[in-house]
Amino acid sequence: MSKKCVIIGAGFSGLSVASYLAQAGHEVHVYEKHDMPGGRARYFEAEGFTFDMGPSWYWMPDVFDNYFSHFNKKVSDYYDLVRLDPSYTVVWPERADDIPAQLDKIKELFDSLEDGAGDKLQKFLDDSAIKYKVGTEMLNDMPGFSILEFVKMDFIKNLFKLDVFQSMEKSLNKLFKHPELKMLLEFPILFLGGTAQNTPALYSMMNYADMVMGTWFPKGGMHEIVKGMHALAEELGVQFHFNANVEKIIYKDNKAVGLSVNEQSVKADYVVASCDYHFTEMKLLDDTTRNYKKDYWTNKTFAPSALLYYVGINKTLPDLKHHTLFFDTDFAAHSAAIYDSKTWPEEPLFYVSNTNKTDARLAPEGSENLFFLIPVSPGLEDTQDIRKKFFDKIVTRFEEHVGQPIKDNIVYYREYAASHLIEDYNACQGNAYGLANTLMQTAVMKPKIKNKKLNNLYYTGQLTVPGPGVPPSLISGQLVAQEIIKENKL
Repeated sequence: MSKKCVIIGAGFSGLSVASYLAQAGHEVHVYEKHDMPGGRARYFEAEGFTFDMGPSWYWMPDVFDNYFSHFNKKVSDYYDLVRLDPSYTVVWPERADDIPAQLDKIKELFDSLEDGAGDKLQKFLDDSAIKYKVGTEMLNDMPGFSILEFVKMDFIKNLFKLDVFQSMEKSLNKLFKHPELKMLLEFPILFLGGTAQNTPALYSMMNYADMVMGTWFPKGGMHEIVKGMHALAEELGVQFHFNANVEKIIYKDNKAVGLSVNEQSVKADYVVASCDYHFTEMKLLDDTTRNYKKDYWTNKTFAPSALLYYVGINKTLPDLKHHTLFFDTDFAAHSAAIYDSKTWPEEPLFYVSNTNKTDARLAPEGSENLFFLIPVSPGLEDTQDIRKKFFDKIVTRFEEHVGQPIKDNIVYYREYAASHLIEDYNACQGNAYGLANTLMQTAVMKPKIKNKKLNNLYYTGQLTVPGPGVPPSLISGQLVAQEIIKENKL
């Protein structure tokens, strides 16, 4: 029997769950507070420049392929995908390395820094391939209700290979000695929510995604994925309501019966919260209908927040690549500032995206669009003075790398920080990436996708299973849709 399903939020997980439910024959409405879909993956245009506001890395292309193929579509029906080569550049204190797209060349780079490291990298990635296969095919298909979901022969058979109980740090220390090689392999987990010391080696699956599956870019920008998913959802009959601010989830007895949207009531048979989980619990529900109390969230370890700068300059930087990671300062000190002392870093690591290197349409001729990101501890108070101070710090180092000044060539500048993440997305503590991928926050240990007191209220997105990142958000939407569809076989 067809049900009316209302989705709060049109980010990746909201677009995903909406499409799966519509395909199954349900009436689906998506309510989004902004004037466009995408959530953190929105974009904007200014002075001839186009900027993605959030996600900028396209990894795990198989997840996107699987998503669109489920609807008998292809990625190429909606956007053009290009593999980057080099995948990215890493700036060290004394030099910079381009990380090639070809694995054999990456192994040569490893050998140049440490004898035999290329063969060790191959072994590491062979193990990571198993983790990736099991992680994506099994863990990401588990809704996270019970530990019994793990009682599957393939999972048990590969349990020790998954390195769930060994840290990333121990795993890397067994194979590599050179600190820069270890930093290179640690960076995906630092930016996505953890330290090598507290993240299970299971997450080396991201190194497989990086070095074997490659780094890609959808021409036009990451928001082209959003446009494609939005177009697909509309083709399936999903109805979108923008500038729609959800104020409350309305319930009666043990069921959610609708939403209060822009001070108007909307009826529903199912409600899916694709907005921030913490916000849903603390602001859209009351004490009697929440899954978790306030202390639950206080005791969680969040992934980093981010200090962002969108910068347009009226000159070209010929040697700058699409993605550049600046690891030219103390990696451990910045990591400790995020997770231990929870303070502003003295000399931050940072990342720069320059998308018009791959698609010249994204900046005026003779110009560059630059996206700077500093990962920082969530919960820090940011001010304009602090934001300006850190911009000056990183631009000085950036100018040293590109070999020319840019400060006097800035024709567009915009800051974006934790306070903006809270304002725009109701992000708990201003986090940018959800919960850190620690052992105690993995799989069934994550916040549940179903409300325990309102049996038709579900949660999707990066604060629940399978975790942070764009591909997991697509899978999160699928998991929730599967549960609702199971309950309502048409």
